Amino acid sequence: MTNTVLNAKDIRKKADRIRAEVIDVAVRNGAGHIAPSLSCIDILVALYYGSMSYRPGYPAWDGRDRLIFSKAHGCYTLYAILADIGNMPKEEWKKFYTCDSTLSGCAENRPEYGIEASCGSLGHGLPMAVGNALAAKLQKKKYHTFCIIGDGEMQEGTTWEAIQFAVKHELNNLTIIIDENRIQAMDFITNIMDIGVNDKIRKLKGFGLLPIVCPGHDVVKLAGAIRLARRPSGRVPKVLIAQTTKGFGLKCMEDVPKFHFRIPTEEEICLGRSYGCGY
Repeated sequence: MTNTVLNAKDIRKKADRIRAEVIDVAVRNGAGHIAPSLSCIDILVALYYGSMSYRPGYPAWDGRDRLIFSKAHGCYTLYAILADIGNMPKEEWKKFYTCDSTLSGCAENRPEYGIEASCGSLGHGLPMAVGNALAAKLQKKKYHTFCIIGDGEMQEGTTWEAIQFAVKHELNNLTIIIDENRIQAMDFITNIMDIGVNDKIRKLKGFGLLPIVCPGHDVVKLAGAIRLARRPSGRVPKVLIAQTTKGFGLKCMEDVPKFHFRIPTEEEICLGRSYGCGY
């Protein structure tokens, strides 16, 4: 790896700093998808500061690991991290969602910033990640492909077609990370499609995968699990199910479906936060 891997204390601090920054920029600029961005902060911090191979400030380096961020509406954290590592001008992130910004509300392909794909139509990120992983195999390249998807996307037919293809072609250079916050858009997934929260485990096993469940807000354990998954072992893709809380960080938002695209009021923000342990 070419980036610096942070120790346990520093990576926790980094996650909390990014969390605070996402809340500050999004609320100040009136950007609505705060809750889905907050649920995946620890996943993204674990990738960029604890496990993924890349060169900060050189987003086009050919040997970089590829990250396809399929739940593109939760991209605020991705923008904050890309600015932090030097792939994106910090001012571009700070003015996100204003008339002066070139950043979209759902992440779009911006290779100059290190954004690998446009994924505004949910369920299409994993097929692109499978294509990346297959290309690496065919070209005998060593990079690893990661794909972050929401648990609501697990209902999409393209997701399961991509999984079948990845298993068939033994793409063990692919890691799928599911942000399992149990809410899709404006309701809990068990009220919309899934019978139970463990449905996806049964289905993934039925398709030939061996999912590993991880605590989605323990950035240290997540980084360790991702480093293990990155090793080219076995014959099929790795799957990590990160058990997260939608809106994690702001107590008013946590597990509240209406905050999918709702900006908290000043009074709601004053209800407190649930992060920062004073390490």
